[in-house]
Amino acid sequence: MPKVQAHGGHEGGGQRRRRRGPRVSSALSEINVVPLVDVMLVLLVIFMVTAPMMQRGFEVTLPEARRADQISSERIFVTIPLTFRTDRLVHIDEEPVRFELINERLERMMETASERQVFVRGDGGITFQELVSVMDELKEGGVENVGLITDLPPPTKR
Repeated sequence: MPKVQAHGGHEGGGQRRRRRGPRVSSALSEINVVPLVDVMLVLLVIFMVTAPMMQRGFEVTLPEARRADQISSERIFVTIPLTFRTDRLVHIDEEPVRFELINERLERMMETASERQVFVRGDGGITFQELVSVMDELKEGGVENVGLITDLPPPTKR
């Protein structure tokens, strides 16, 4: 905000000629950036703390197997959660898909895939009939090989 100063007599007796009227001195008229930076840093910290909490998956309890091989992550994964009984949704690579649309979605995915193989993760609480019905839909979608994913049992103490 400019400051208005009253015009007095000549100070110091100099020979300078001044304009008549109020003298306006221009103060620094820029935006103060420090509070803006403080607010942005606080918001950044808030988002950094809350972002991991927002990534929430769905809980699947896999059955255990004594022998299992490692699988590369480049494959297509179909997950059958326990809620499949009520909502008829499976997850194809983290995307929920209705049971009736599995074969259409996989037909599109298999057009570009080099291997027509899908791995199924099913909750330990689903029935064998539910697992087989999903596997039938996968076969109708063009899948040649269906692999089942299990957990390794906890190590035994000897």
